[in-house]
Amino acid sequence: MLDATLAALADPTRRAILSRLAQGEARVTDVARPFAISLNSVSKHVRMLERAKLVRRRIAGREHFLTLTPAPLDEAADWIVAQKQLWAWRLGELEKVLTNG
Repeated sequence: MLDATLAALADPTRRAILSRLAQGEARVTDVARPFAISLNSVSKHVRMLERAKLVRRRIAGREHFLTLTPAPLDEAADWIVAQKQLWAWRLGELEKVLTNG
């Protein structure tokens, strides 16, 4: 799931959609409005976010509502923190070797 999350976050349009949804649930048409691309193109971005489980869709009649689901972001953040700690430690060890050698 981490790969899908990182792939979804790689695109600025998808990140902008997530930023909008961080403010609360929104209709797909409202999410699409600020973008200078077609509704169909925005829908493709939304589907990728859904596959990554970053967005949940609720249908009420003809309206489609989107909600941010932050759990995959938490998983990605945890992975990034773990990598940062690992590399900070490794670089610290390398610095010790270089300064004492």
